[in-house]
Amino acid sequence: MTAWVIRPSMKAESGFTLLEVMIALAIFAVLAASVLSASQFVVQQSGTLQERLFATWLADNQLNELRLQAPPAKGRQQSLRFDQREWRLEQIVTQASDPRLLKVEIVVRLGNGGPPLHHASAWLRARYE
Repeated sequence: MTAWVIRPSMKAESGFTLLEVMIALAIFAVLAASVLSASQFVVQQSGTLQERLFATWLADNQLNELRLQAPPAKGRQQSLRFDQREWRLEQIVTQASDPRLLKVEIVVRLGNGGPPLHHASAWLRARYE
């Protein structure tokens, strides 16, 4: 009796070689690193945008309060707490060429100093009553 031995040929085998798997992993690692870097940038920009938004709110609020009060002080710095952070508002008042108007500028920074996050300016009526 003769036994037939069937050997699979190279073409009948399927799968990936070690080199192909390593190249695929390298490509995946590069893509994952770029996605992580991009998401880190988005999170950082989101925090900066939030700070600038809050600074805009604080400046607009300060200008609206000045519109309702007596004539503003010529130069004033104010510290306040908002969103669990310290903020510094600088108020600069100058006389306009028209004696009935005052130019008010508000600069908002974080409490630790740093660059200005928002500049706002408005014209207010000078009250001499």
